[in-house]
Formats: sequence, structure tokens, C-alpha cells
Amino acid sequence: MTTVRSIDILIADDDAEDRMLIIDALKESRLKNRVQEVENGEDLLSYLNNKGDFADKKKYPTPGIILLDLNMPKKDGREALKEIKADKTLKSIPIIILSTSKAEEDVIKTYNLGVNSFITKPVTFNAMVEVMNALKKYWFEIVELPGGN
Repeated sequence: MTTVRSIDILIADDDAEDRMLIIDALKESRLKNRVQEVENGEDLLSYLNNKGDFADKKKYPTPGIILLDLNMPKKDGREALKEIKADKTLKSIPIIILSTSKAEEDVIKTYNLGVNSFITKPVTFNAMVEVMNALKKYWFEIVELPGGN
């Protein structure tokens, strides 16, 4: 039996219902990793840099993976992705776009900015569970992630 590594997951999505759907789907797929949430790109960068409300590094550790929505207020996912991948201390964190966008230009632009995967958000809970099962298998059981977690 494959061991699932315990790394923190950070969800950056402005839609509270989408965040809950993702968290519920992660639980349904039996992924017990700690999940943190932020609502916009500014909070995402504050979290990653342990600034402001996210200053406590123990409470807000560097995530092992980020699930990033593109269309968020304040700073959207594209801008946040660009900043993260330009930062030498953050750029190795795998980022998975999880967006309602199906636009080819978003797919191309985000891959050019260094995203690791682009997934269009499923519309049903069962489909989201299938996606989370696939993510669990790939990102937590198969690939080697930075930090040896």
C-alpha cells in the first residue's frame, strides 16, 4: 500500500462554496492533509510570506501544494502565480490551477508563467471527488516534492 505524504495544501479561491466543495472532496478521497484557505491573491502572497494576519509560521506553514483559482478579487490568480514563480524562495511550490475558465489563453498563459497543472473545476461533487482522487494519487503518492515531505 502506498503511503500518502503529509504536506499542507493551500486553497486560494474567492468562492466560499467552491472552497468547501474542494475540502469536502479531499475528505471524501480520504486525503487527510491539513488544508488552509485564502480568499484572494493578496492574502495568498501574505500567507506565503508570513505577513500581516499570516505572520505565525507555525500556524501558517509553507504549503507543499497550492490549489489556485484564477478569477479572484484584489489580485487575481494570474498575478499571484507570476509573483510566486518569480520569487526564488516560493517558486518550487507546485501550483495547480483549479478554475472555471476553459479559455485556451488562460491555459497557455499560466503554463508559460510556470503552473504545474491546469484543471477546469468540475461542476458536480462526484466529479470533484474524482479530480481530488487523481490529484491525491499523482501529487501525494507518485511524484517527489521539494522538501522531502
